[in-house]
Amino acid sequence: MAEPLNVSDATFDTQVIKSEVPVLVDFWAGWCQPCLMLAPVVEELAQEYGPRIRLAKLDVDANPNIAGKFGVMSIPTLILFKGGQAVQRLVGFQAKSSLKAKLDPLV
Repeated sequence: MAEPLNVSDATFDTQVIKSEVPVLVDFWAGWCQPCLMLAPVVEELAQEYGPRIRLAKLDVDANPNIAGKFGVMSIPTLILFKGGQAVQRLVGFQAKSSLKAKLDPLV
């Protein structure tokens, strides 16, 4: 069973930027209610997409450098990285069907 990978400022480049497969990063924080609502959706997507896409979570409070580097001003923010580049950005809670509709053409 695929589960979202926890990434940090220290592991972001190796786990996300240099990944062979697209990576959807969930920028979140433990105090953020919409982030907590989105967590099970991200976990379901990780299981459904399997090896086609990697799902990762980055706690913005513990890892401010990467959040700042990518201009994350509101959370939750989801950014899809493909070939080391940010190719899609979604801000706020997203329904699973909405996320799939936006991700499917890119993966």
